[in-house]
Amino acid sequence: MAAAWPICLGYVPIGLAFGVLAQKAGLSPLQIGLMSLCVFAGSSQFIAVSMLAAGASFLSIVATTFIVNLRHFLMSSALAVFLRNADRKKLSLFAYGVTDESFAVNLVKFRDSQWDLNSALVTNQTANLTWIITTVLGGIGGQFIPAHAFGIDYALIAMFICLLVFQIRGVIYVITAVIAGICAVFLSLLIPGNSYIVIASMVAAAIGVVLKKATAWGKEG
Repeated sequence: MAAAWPICLGYVPIGLAFGVLAQKAGLSPLQIGLMSLCVFAGSSQFIAVSMLAAGASFLSIVATTFIVNLRHFLMSSALAVFLRNADRKKLSLFAYGVTDESFAVNLVKFRDSQWDLNSALVTNQTANLTWIITTVLGGIGGQFIPAHAFGIDYALIAMFICLLVFQIRGVIYVITAVIAGICAVFLSLLIPGNSYIVIASMVAAAIGVVLKKATAWGKEG
């Protein structure tokens, strides 16, 4: 729990903001709590609520969530090397609780060889409980907050700008982000609905991989 408190501290404002936005999108506090319990992925939940409010189709929301959460395959693969002989039931519960933040904490602890699955589970589920509670509280409080007040509608955009900035580690990352933005704007004029977001993300990611490999080959040459 001591290792989880920085995660929980960060979840409080984001969880409250999500709860308010979800309430404005038409979800009840119970539905918000169930969403946080079943999904437990902040970025995906923000996207889902935004798409629900925009009237997106079920398949579009599922496809977008899948693409956004593909990074969990990489994070889980990195943690799996420390959990080869773990109990399968505990491992399933642990996998459910993996997020960007808990992954970072657990990976460092496992590398220090002073960590086990039980400790990792407590870290994950403490963060999970904090997220569920704060999102529900946001949903309840959202009933008393006027729409568009306090810039809450900007919370989703601000969060993704923050995530983008923290992921920029070089020129290739900047180029990939710019390509994604340009593709999204261009495709939004041609494709109805929100599927253009998924397409733009895949195109930009593919170009980014090609550029990264080309750069690596150039250095080797």
